[in-house]
Amino acid sequence: MDSPTPAAVKAARLAAGLTQEQAGATIGSARRTWQDWELGNRRMPAGMFELFNLKQQRKTDENR
Repeated sequence: MDSPTPAAVKAARLAAGLTQEQAGATIGSARRTWQDWELGNRRMPAGMFELFNLKQQRKTDENR
């Protein structure tokens, strides 16, 4: 899996209904780091993106 695009990172966060700070906290990163991923200043590691998506899916499944 390749690193996600900045647009994909932002779309995943918005779909989860989270702020950048909340999204970062979900996977143990700082708000500033999440900002850098969304702005394209840094590439989000593919594993971190997968972890974020898995956690959001688990959260969704628990709320059903």
